[in-house]
Amino acid sequence: MTELRNVEADLSRFRARVLVASFVVLCAFALLAARLVYLQVYRHADLNEQAESNRTAIVPIVPNRGLILDRNGIVLATNYSAYTLEITPSKVENLEETIAALEKVVDIQLRDKRRFKRLREESKNFESLPIRTRLTDEEVARFAAQRFRFPGVDIKARLFRSYPYGELGSHVVGYIGRINQAEKESIEGSDDEGNYRGTDYIGKLGVEQSFEQQLHGTTGVEQVETSAGGRAVRKLASNPATPGNTVMLSLDIRLQKLVEDMFGERRGALVALDPKTGDVLAFVSKPTFDPNLFVDGIDSESWQALNESIDKPLLNRALRGTYPPGSTYKPFMAMAALQTGKRSATFIVNDNASWSFGGHVFRSHGDIALGAVDMYRSIVKSSNVYYYSLANEMGVDAMHDFMKPLGFGQLTGIDINGEVRGVLPSQEWKRKAYKRPEQQKWYPGETISLGIGQGYNTFTMLQLAQATAALANGGIKHRPRLVIGTQDPVTRVMHPLPADPPQDLGYKPENVAIVRKALVGVTQEGTSARVFAGAGYLSGGKTGTAQAVTIGQKDKYNSAKMEEHQRDHAVYMAFAPAEDPKIALAVIVENAGWGAGVAAPIARRVFDYVLLGQYPSEEDMIAVQKGLAAAPIGKPRQASEMAGLMSTGGTAPGPTTAAAAAAAKAKAAAIAEALSKLPPPMAAAGINPD
Repeated sequence: MTELRNVEADLSRFRARVLVASFVVLCAFALLAARLVYLQVYRHADLNEQAESNRTAIVPIVPNRGLILDRNGIVLATNYSAYTLEITPSKVENLEETIAALEKVVDIQLRDKRRFKRLREESKNFESLPIRTRLTDEEVARFAAQRFRFPGVDIKARLFRSYPYGELGSHVVGYIGRINQAEKESIEGSDDEGNYRGTDYIGKLGVEQSFEQQLHGTTGVEQVETSAGGRAVRKLASNPATPGNTVMLSLDIRLQKLVEDMFGERRGALVALDPKTGDVLAFVSKPTFDPNLFVDGIDSESWQALNESIDKPLLNRALRGTYPPGSTYKPFMAMAALQTGKRSATFIVNDNASWSFGGHVFRSHGDIALGAVDMYRSIVKSSNVYYYSLANEMGVDAMHDFMKPLGFGQLTGIDINGEVRGVLPSQEWKRKAYKRPEQQKWYPGETISLGIGQGYNTFTMLQLAQATAALANGGIKHRPRLVIGTQDPVTRVMHPLPADPPQDLGYKPENVAIVRKALVGVTQEGTSARVFAGAGYLSGGKTGTAQAVTIGQKDKYNSAKMEEHQRDHAVYMAFAPAEDPKIALAVIVENAGWGAGVAAPIARRVFDYVLLGQYPSEEDMIAVQKGLAAAPIGKPRQASEMAGLMSTGGTAPGPTTAAAAAAAKAKAAAIAEALSKLPPPMAAAGINPD
């Protein structure tokens, strides 16, 4: 009996275990079935999409960047296609060994390695980075034959930006460069993030930067089937990219080249405007730089040479260089006197070459006494004494309030980035500019030198050109602009950009006529009469000499005893033709001396080019570059015949034979002889050069 009970108990336990095991198996099958139902039914669409994405890839198509043209359709920025050798660091086991092996296949210079290293530091590890750009067909073939040896290395066809005229107009056109980390983070948080996928380069300066959205275009996409290794097998679908718009500038690049050539090796700036529209005809900053250096990433040696040069070639002097305007400020002071009623045009001041105030003697350039001067003569002969006394009568705040609407010390609103304000002083400005109470106080003696464009006054040539244009245009001021239209790359339709409405400064016509008559007198009997002798038009202008450093009260200016960078700047403002101005300009030549002897001759040749279609003779060009010019010498060339000067890079080929070299030497000797016969500078001739 006992044995029978034991067997029944064992059998009962066995049945229970079988039952439990069966339940567990059923539960497992139930879970498996539920999982299958979930995956096959509820997750079907999602999983199908994931499988499809593993089989396909979405590749961005970077658009062609838009062109930049001058007002006559000359191409200033374009694109060309070339092959690059690129490395994706995350796919390379030993980067140094790979680069060393690549050197045996293609030519890789030290500068290429340095650029690659810098790009690695600025980029993410999984990005494809160029180690060599612009490969030759032979180099492409050599690498293609050995590509299997270099996982993570590939050849890509890229579009490169090209600036055909190199340094010419480089501050205006600007350049593009590889997107850095800060720019990348800014794009990632913007509405343009999708449009910049696959884009490696972006505008960094000038029009390239300011009109980036117009020039960039719309990124396209391409859907491709990929292999298990991620390599594209075939294209499934495509939405093409839309190229960027062509941007047309108001700039006349031939005029720009003429001005840059006339500056030669000197530093300075010139801005020329159409006074009726505000269109910028020339926007010169010297020295310049070659924007092509930046396209692939500038090497350290070139960057150091540009960045550390005492001449500051990267500084856009027309936009960001600030200078005292010197005597070019006097016509605006005269207009202020007339408009505010402080002085009439017939008010007489006795100019004895100096003016005393508060125990300080304010002197005239050249210490030349002019005697009795009214407003007309004060401008024509450039009387300092007249404007010392006028500044004292007006006071700093009244001068500030009149000059501000003209644009002095204000942002003009020109359509490229980076403009600076300069300084238009007032008592409020000084309180904000200085921290210590004794520095914040305005002293009456500080007002005096403001009347002749010195003291705290510092403005850009763009501001001076805009003010000159407003005066030439009867007190109607326009916002300067560089871009006048864009062209759709698909329809080829040009879309003019509307100009901002002009601002009427409210000048009385009779007051404008008084000042403009005096400015014409400057070119006929005044400080720039020799420069404009024989001109086929009437123009108005004003010479100026701006101090680069302060001269002591008892000291006399002597350029021969000063360092070159301490000498006075030569300034000139002008418009032409006088009866119906079509061009207004402001020009400064740094540390060059008198405005009449150095800056005004540049303005004369600009007017001759724009109004008469004349280009300086070779000997005249050299005279201007050396600061030895007055009226043009030699037979002027026709501007229409000088299109050949627009060679790439802006340099002409030198003589290649002994005969050509001898001819060039003889020609240089003849030019030197002609220059030696020029009359002496104005100061040496006993004429007030300011």
